[in-house]
Amino acid sequence: MAHEDDVANKQKAIQSRQDQKDAGGQKEESKDAVQTGVDEPAPPMPEQHLAKPGIEARMALKPKFMAEGYKGSGKLEGLSAIVTGGDSGIGRAVAVLFAREGADVAVMYLSEDEDAAETRRCIEAEGRRCITIAGDVKDPAFCNAAVEQVVAEFGRLDVLVNNAAFQEHAGSLLDITDERLDETFRTNIYGYFHMARAALPHLKRGAAIVNTGSVTGLKGSGKLLDYSSTKGAIHAFTMSLAASLIDQGIRVNAVAPGPVWTPLNPADQSPDKIKEFGASTTFKRPAQPEELSPAYVFLASSVCSGYITGIVLPITGVVGE
Repeated sequence: MAHEDDVANKQKAIQSRQDQKDAGGQKEESKDAVQTGVDEPAPPMPEQHLAKPGIEARMALKPKFMAEGYKGSGKLEGLSAIVTGGDSGIGRAVAVLFAREGADVAVMYLSEDEDAAETRRCIEAEGRRCITIAGDVKDPAFCNAAVEQVVAEFGRLDVLVNNAAFQEHAGSLLDITDERLDETFRTNIYGYFHMARAALPHLKRGAAIVNTGSVTGLKGSGKLLDYSSTKGAIHAFTMSLAASLIDQGIRVNAVAPGPVWTPLNPADQSPDKIKEFGASTTFKRPAQPEELSPAYVFLASSVCSGYITGIVLPITGVVGE
């Protein structure tokens, strides 16, 4: 029994020391936003509401997309990429880093000419070619024509980033009309199908498709019923298409962001609600687009993720998600 008594006493001593620390009071949790490198903006965010589709140039606080500390190393050298919704937000940040890694980039967008021109300027400043193509990914004919234009201009297509999206909150399922449901699904999931189908005949071994999903597709969202449903569909589409194309040496993956400071959000939420955007995450702030874009480079580059396909990479700002 001597050994067992020694163990019991040791455990009591551990307990006693912890009890003494507990009695000293709990360390108060910091209310400050978490910064893990470059300081990024934190709530309160500007109380602003944008008209759809949302113009980044008109945002009171401009999203950070340049990732100035990111140094290119030729991970996409000589490749050609399409980024839908590439005029602003995550798409713009991705397009700029793709160019920094050596890719020519086609930026597809709906109607935000001012934003698209700025994205093109940034891509060309990285020393790469850029074309901008305005149109609606709900239209399969437009998607086919846009892909053909890119291949004619750049001579090849290696990476497709499906990123264009429509989001509008609703307090109840009863608020979601057939028109709204159609707009959300045809933009967010039909558009991904249209673009992937148009791109596929031009993709060769080593090519990659990267889809933008969402934390709402992982966990749902009571105020974004239709949007969340499309994002869940995007995740399933990603895994299914990955399985379909693996034998051709084409990889398909997705990124599932949490709250990111882009025009999509002030174009959806009211000024009083956007003020606390991202505050409920573990980081106590939204991500900036430049914190997401390196993940797209990783998934697009076969030298980085050549053995990865069919994953949904969560970048949600929440521990364990």
